[in-house]
Amino acid sequence: MTIKDFLELIRVRQWVKNLFLVIPTFFAGTILSIDIIKTLTLGILSFSFVASGIYILNDFKDREADRIHPKKKSRPLASGAISPTSGLTISGILTSIGLGIAALLNENFLWFILLYLIINIAYTSGLKNISILDLLLVSIGFIIRIYAGGVLTNVTISHWLAIMVFLLALFLVVAKRKDDLIVQESIGGQVRKASAYYNTEFVNSVITLLSATILVAYMMYTLSEEVTQRLGSEYLFTTTIFVVAGILRYLQIIFVEKRSGSPTEIFLTDKFIVLTILGWIISFYFLIYY
Repeated sequence: MTIKDFLELIRVRQWVKNLFLVIPTFFAGTILSIDIIKTLTLGILSFSFVASGIYILNDFKDREADRIHPKKKSRPLASGAISPTSGLTISGILTSIGLGIAALLNENFLWFILLYLIINIAYTSGLKNISILDLLLVSIGFIIRIYAGGVLTNVTISHWLAIMVFLLALFLVVAKRKDDLIVQESIGGQVRKASAYYNTEFVNSVITLLSATILVAYMMYTLSEEVTQRLGSEYLFTTTIFVVAGILRYLQIIFVEKRSGSPTEIFLTDKFIVLTILGWIISFYFLIYY
């Protein structure tokens, strides 16, 4: 087993998803506290270890199906670069370390991670084969992340924030399902069992619905009197331009370029998306911190 195989096994690039733990603190205006930064760093590390343990378990379950997938066949367990026994051992070790860190940080944070762990074990064990439920469970994982980040830093999560995160996560998951349908056509077989109950028309309709709903929810959030008073700015709505640009670009990736298979890869490598996110972060930062 090489270092590259190990990093691919634990899907270290997927750890970026756990930055959602930072969102509550960012919006609360307390992100500059050194103590909070230290706590969040350990929280992200804890969540990442547990998530990696789940990824490995999922890859173990899907290793046979992954071998016929054009991209997933190169995963360490599917390709045979790492044995199933070694994979499960690493999964157990990482999960234990992650839970140990969580227990040292905050009891409520530990409960959220345990909830995430239980849901994802159930998802991996069979719930992912139930259409629509598979989408909802993955999206709920992001809701758990922001609430975990909130209890870790004593920040109350607003209903608007929870709604927006859930809708965004659902949008990305559905877009990934569209990529599954494209792959299925190319290999002439099912990528996942739940995909048998999806088709292009359904997925396209859901993507269109969610993209519009996200924009409306975000605009209502930035114009909410409660939010503008709490954050001390009446100009939060100006950041909507970055959200519009980001969604339009993602829709272009989905429908024109047909490469929505890995949201993480897109957010890390697509220059337009990266610049849009940076623009949003910088503008929001100046509006609520200055």
